[in-house]
Amino acid sequence: MKKSALSSPGTDRPVTAGWMPGVHGWLAALPLAGLCVGLAVQVLGRADIATAAWILATLAVLGALVFQVVTSLTKGDVGLDLVALLSMGGALALSQPLAGAVIALMYASGQSLEAYASGRAGRAMTALIARQPRTALREDGGVLTEVPLAALVPGDRILVRVGDVLPVDGRVAAGRAILDRSSLTGEALPVTAIANELVLSGTVNAGTPFTLVAERPAAESTYAGIVRLVEAAQARKAPMARLADRYGLAFLVLTLLLAGGAWLATGDPLRALAVLVVATPCPLILAVPVALVSGLSRAAGIGVLIKGGGALEMLAKVRVLVVDKTGTLTHGNARLTSARILGARDEGEVLRLAASLEQASSHPLARALIEEAARRGLPLAQPEGVEEMPGEGVSGSVEGRSVAVGGPHLMQMHGIGFPAPAEPGSISAVTSTVLIAIDGAPAAVLAFADPLRADGGNALRELRACGIERVVLATGDRQAVAEALVAGLPVDAVVADLDPVAKTETVAAERRNGPVMMVGDGVNDAPALAAADLGVALGARGAAAAAEAADIVLLVDSLAPLSRAIRIANRARAIALQSVWVGLGLSLAGMVAAALGHLSPLQGALLQEAIDVAVILNAMRALGGTGDGRAHDASTAPDLP
Repeated sequence: MKKSALSSPGTDRPVTAGWMPGVHGWLAALPLAGLCVGLAVQVLGRADIATAAWILATLAVLGALVFQVVTSLTKGDVGLDLVALLSMGGALALSQPLAGAVIALMYASGQSLEAYASGRAGRAMTALIARQPRTALREDGGVLTEVPLAALVPGDRILVRVGDVLPVDGRVAAGRAILDRSSLTGEALPVTAIANELVLSGTVNAGTPFTLVAERPAAESTYAGIVRLVEAAQARKAPMARLADRYGLAFLVLTLLLAGGAWLATGDPLRALAVLVVATPCPLILAVPVALVSGLSRAAGIGVLIKGGGALEMLAKVRVLVVDKTGTLTHGNARLTSARILGARDEGEVLRLAASLEQASSHPLARALIEEAARRGLPLAQPEGVEEMPGEGVSGSVEGRSVAVGGPHLMQMHGIGFPAPAEPGSISAVTSTVLIAIDGAPAAVLAFADPLRADGGNALRELRACGIERVVLATGDRQAVAEALVAGLPVDAVVADLDPVAKTETVAAERRNGPVMMVGDGVNDAPALAAADLGVALGARGAAAAAEAADIVLLVDSLAPLSRAIRIANRARAIALQSVWVGLGLSLAGMVAAALGHLSPLQGALLQEAIDVAVILNAMRALGGTGDGRAHDASTAPDLP
C-alpha cells in the first residue's frame, strides 16, 4: 500500500487526493480477479494461462500507478509511489508474476482502505459543508418564492419548514421555534427560541414551521462563516504531516540503498525485490493524516471547530491559558445596574444619545446599552462620523451633537476630565464602568453587571486537569474588579487595565512559561488571538475578527468543550506517533530480513500489507474512545525526528 509521501495530502484534506473518487473499487477488483483466475487455472495445470492472468492483473494496476507517478513528477513531487512502481515492475522483470499480482492487489486494496479511513475520519467536517442550504423560501406579500441565499437581505421574512436548515441568522417572527443544534454544538436536546429571539444559521427546525426575519446577509451569517473556516481547515497541512513528507523522502532513499546493497552483496536481484516489496511508507504518510483528521472530526462533533491539524497538534502542547473576561468567564450580556448623571441633564436623553452612537459598535456593553434603551422605549437616531477604538470606546455625532462612550483612556484622548471614581469597595466585582461625554463635557457614569458563568470555575479546573499549568486573566477592566471576579477560581495571575496592544504584549510575555493558548470573543481580542501559539474564539456569535484570527472556534458560548477538545487532541497525537514509530520499526525489521534472504518477494508483500492494515486501523482508533483519560496524554510522547 505504497503512497507518495511528498504528494500525499496533509492532515487537513482527503488523504487520497491523488486518486479519483470511484477508482479504488475497480482498481482493487482487477488484481483480485486476476489472482483468483490464475490460481484456479494453476490447479488445473494451465500454468501459462495463470501466468498471463497474473501479468495482466499487475499491468492494470501498474498502468494506473505510472499515471499517478508521472502526474506527481510534473508537479515536482517525488515520493514513495516509486517504491510500489519498482516492486511491481521488478516482479514482472524477474519473472515473478504471482508476486507481482499479490503486490498489485495489496497496493490497490490499500488505496481502498486508505480512502475509507480518510473519508470516515473527515465525515463530521465535510458534513458541515454538505448541509449548507442553497435556497430559501422568502415571503413577499403573502407569496412564497424560492430564492438563492445570495438574494436574501436583512429584513426578509423566510419560511423555515420542518427539517430545514436555517439559511441566515435572524429572529423568530412570532410564537416559538424548536431548534436542533446538535450538528453545530453537539447538544443532544433541542432548544426553544421565543418570539424576537436571535437564532443562528446552521441549526435545524425540529418543530413546526415558523417565520424567520433575516438579521444579516447569508454571506455574513454564522453558518457561512463556519463553512469558510472548515474549508480553510481542510486546505491546511499540519507540521507533523510536513515532517512525515520530509522523512518519507529519507525513507525512500534508505529503501533504495538497502535494496541496492543487498543486490550488490549477494548478486541476487530477488533480494532487492523483496526489500522493495516490504518497504512500507504508510506509517509515515497515512498514520499521521488519518489520526489527526480523526481528531478534527471528533472535535467538530462536540462543537469545537479546529482550523487544521497544526492547531490540533498545538492544542495537545499548550501549557498556559490567557483568557479574556467578557463573554468567556462571564456571559457577555451585561445589564445596566446604575446610572450617575453629571450636571443638569435628563437621564433618558443621555442614554438615548449614547445608545444611538453604540449602534455602530459590536461590543457586548454596546449591546447592553442598546437593549436598555429599547426597554425604556427610547427612539434611537442614526449616528454619523463614528470612530471606534477597539478596547477603548466609540465617538461620533448624533443629531449634530458630539458624543463619546467608552473608558478613561478614550476620554483622556478627547481631553475630557471626569470626577474621581467611587471607592473600589462600593463597586460590584462584576461591574464594568462606561463613561459618556456629550459636546465635550462629562455627562454620565454607567455601571453594568456581567455575572460570572456558573460553569466558569469548573471549566478552568477541567482545563487544569488536561495539562494547563498556568491560567492568566487578561482584561480591560480595573484591577480590583478583575481580582474580585476570579476570587476562589484557579487563576494564577490577573492583568487588568489592558488595551489591545497591552493584551498582546501579555500573551507574548507568557510564552516564557510554555506554549500559550489565548481565549477571547471580541474585536479587541483579535490581535492577542493572532499573537498566541493557539487562539480560541468563543461562541459562534463572537466578533468576526476574533473568529478569523483564531485557530479554534468554539461553536457554543462556553469554555466547557475546550477541555474535551484537549483530550481529543492528546489522544489523536499520541496515536499518530505510536503508529509512526511502531509501523516504521516493523517495516525496517522486515526490510532487513528481506535483505538477508529470510523473506521472498511474495512473503514480503503479505507482510507489507499486514503492517499497513495494522497501522491504518490503529490510526483510526482516534475516531473512537472517550479521549478523557490522562493515559492518552501525548505531552510526554516523543516528537517526530
